Amino acid sequence: MITRPLAFVLAAFAAMTATAASAQEQAPAAPAQAAPVPLSADFDVTRDAENILHLDLSTGRRVTIRLMPQWAPKHVERVKQLARSGFYDGVIFHRVIDGFMAQTGDPTGTGQGGSDLPDLEKEFNMFPHVRGTVAMARAQDENSANSQFFIMFYPRFSLDRRYTNFGRVIAGMDAVDAIERGEPPANPTRILQASIAADNKPQRMAEAPAPAPIEAPATIEQLSNSSAN
Repeated sequence: MITRPLAFVLAAFAAMTATAASAQEQAPAAPAQAAPVPLSADFDVTRDAENILHLDLSTGRRVTIRLMPQWAPKHVERVKQLARSGFYDGVIFHRVIDGFMAQTGDPTGTGQGGSDLPDLEKEFNMFPHVRGTVAMARAQDENSANSQFFIMFYPRFSLDRRYTNFGRVIAGMDAVDAIERGEPPANPTRILQASIAADNKPQRMAEAPAPAPIEAPATIEQLSNSSAN
């Protein structure tokens, strides 16, 4: 288990302002290399179900994420492996900043935990951190991503090529918007089940609280004993 802080380190975040100007910051020019496959390229939900991640939330909503192995194959494989093992089931969104992002993937709920698997080498790519982007959290070491990931509420291009962008929300973004805010939230939103669409798992819903037991009316004998006392 990881013991060092993994609380989505953003050294420059404190110096940044949540202004429209910063949201419009331009991403740096792409390096001279073959461009990764864009999000919309020849995609079919049924055919590509192996790369669809469902997050069933404690709010009763399902978030659907398209995973992009063309962008970050090792990160996608890690998330799929953890989802299939049940690692994310029951994990909270422990760091949720309004106007920025919602972070999850730490079973300790502290931002300092991860899986027992080795950390991943960075797979930075040309795709920007826009609304709905799903990217891997890490510590200061660029090669320290493990299990935690975050979903963007709004664009933040200053994260481009600093965090590995590996997917995008394609359904249920309104459910992402409704995730409880806080660091950690007082009443955190939880992932009840993370699953891969190809596995055909039904949506998991939160269990309704058990009704309070109904007390049986007192018998005449009980009432008599109570009066005698």
